[in-house]
Amino acid sequence: MGVPFTFMHAADLHLDSPFKSLAKAPEAVRSRLREATFAALRRLVDAAKREKVDFVVLSGDLYDAADRSLRAQLRLQRALTELTEQGIEVFAVHGNHDPESGRQAMLDPPPGLFVFGSDDVGCLPAHARGGEVVANVYGISYPNAAVTDNLALRFVRSEGATFHIAVLHANVDGDPAHDNYAPCRLDELVAAGFDYWALGHVHGRRVLHEYPHVVYPGNLQGRSIRETDSKGAYIVKVSSTGGVEMKFVDVADVLWRESVISIAGIEREQELKERLLAAVEEMRMSSQGRPVVARLRLEGRGALHERLLEPSVAEEWLAELRDWVGAPDDAEGDWLWPEAIAVRTSSLLRLEAAAEEEGFVGEMLRIGLEASDDEERSSALFKEALESLRKQPALRGWLDSRSHEERAEWIRQAMELSVSLLREEQ
Repeated sequence: MGVPFTFMHAADLHLDSPFKSLAKAPEAVRSRLREATFAALRRLVDAAKREKVDFVVLSGDLYDAADRSLRAQLRLQRALTELTEQGIEVFAVHGNHDPESGRQAMLDPPPGLFVFGSDDVGCLPAHARGGEVVANVYGISYPNAAVTDNLALRFVRSEGATFHIAVLHANVDGDPAHDNYAPCRLDELVAAGFDYWALGHVHGRRVLHEYPHVVYPGNLQGRSIRETDSKGAYIVKVSSTGGVEMKFVDVADVLWRESVISIAGIEREQELKERLLAAVEEMRMSSQGRPVVARLRLEGRGALHERLLEPSVAEEWLAELRDWVGAPDDAEGDWLWPEAIAVRTSSLLRLEAAAEEEGFVGEMLRIGLEASDDEERSSALFKEALESLRKQPALRGWLDSRSHEERAEWIRQAMELSVSLLREEQ
């Protein structure tokens, strides 16, 4: 039987992230985003105090860049000092964004902060507020930005505690959305003898396994439209018998949201305008008073498809939508900024039926449909059609890394646009 305790697990703070994709947004939007990671850190500290945690574990990428900004280092020092002055110990590792080799200011770490080195896996006792040892915490930092060794194999459980927490910045089972640093397998972690793997690196929160728990809390603040899920940390309560109860706390300061709008059944632009405005209002109402950077994605088959594909039409809709909602003139408040309108619609034309036609259009569609259904053919068609673009090394690598599903979607869109233009010419 052990002493019950509570800890917080967070990762990927990415302090002082630059948000380069919104360089042309209004100053109020850019100003709020510049402070967003620090505001999320403030919320994190408040949550740790409110939940009366005994200690905090931070699983890497505390900073966004190896050469940490002075502002980020001073803000983190202040936040962690506030925690440790409350008797809350903090255990941290560095990841690929903030490896040990990065430039650091000479600042005094607060007593109660323990940062694991990169030479080998360290083991430290974690204490409850009453002073009892309640867990062993293990961790290892990245010496440089690109660690390709399986660091998980270095973790060995030690005696001296009834609960064991391994802190690791790693890619488990090769998540393709993230660089494959410190690669390891889930079955390796499960069999290693630890009670909780406090992971970092993957920005989407997920629990990969329970008993033992293998957990990604995700990052604290979404940094692009690819990160629309809730952002924050886990509060983990451990009972005297080792039972684990987890609660997620959302600390994001600015929300990224995407709304899907169907054009099915729409005949007039007025109807599309009403759907766009309704989607914006719904996102604003569900934001809980926080600002929103929004993308609207148009999908479905409809009569407006061909008009939406005309040059600059999507940009015109976006400009008008921004005018309707109004550009924020103050960084504070619950403003909403439309970041983009993405057109992923389809024509009412049924390609399979049109492919039965005789002549050029039918033959073109038969070739396109065959390519969209076969991975080798879609790859070959891409290489042939985009030969001039593939002469650029950077573009070639990007094009060659597209999945078959992406190629198939592009081929179908190209067929629909081609048929529309050809029939218009006729």
